[in-house]
Amino acid sequence: MKRTLLLTLCLIGLMGLTPTAQSQEASEYQLKAAFLYNFALFTDWPKDGPKAITLCLFGEDPFGEALNQLGGKMIGQRMLAIQRKQGNDPLQACQIVFIAPAAIKRLPRVLETLRDAPVLTVADSPDAAQSGVMLNMAVVQGKIRFTANLRAAQAARLRINSQLLRLATEVIQ
Repeated sequence: MKRTLLLTLCLIGLMGLTPTAQSQEASEYQLKAAFLYNFALFTDWPKDGPKAITLCLFGEDPFGEALNQLGGKMIGQRMLAIQRKQGNDPLQACQIVFIAPAAIKRLPRVLETLRDAPVLTVADSPDAAQSGVMLNMAVVQGKIRFTANLRAAQAARLRINSQLLRLATEVIQ
């Protein structure tokens, strides 16, 4: 219970940081990398899943070193691994796929490839959650916010913790 409360407070703290304070605090994509980590912490995959959680970046990398720093961190009893994917690279071995803004035009193909697979899809492009992405980040009034598509997560047999859903600006059911 204490761990969950601490993680919630950490996530709330991250939401208050603004990209306009980039040089003082962290860049937008450093913060979004932290959000990705917290999204993983607050998501439950089916019990028969792999021993590691693989976060795959699909498309041109906007994160740089910030994403590499997540590699090796623990998500419950599983270690987080980072992979970068391009074009026709397979995504089915991933547990989390971040669709980079430069690759968003490929979103329908990515979602079709992952249909019904227990893969958490994340983006930071306008209307991505309405298009089927499970968690979509956006900068709103200088703060990072996110929309959750609970319907898409449930179809993939993923459970997004209610504490995370309470922080979403919109939950699509």
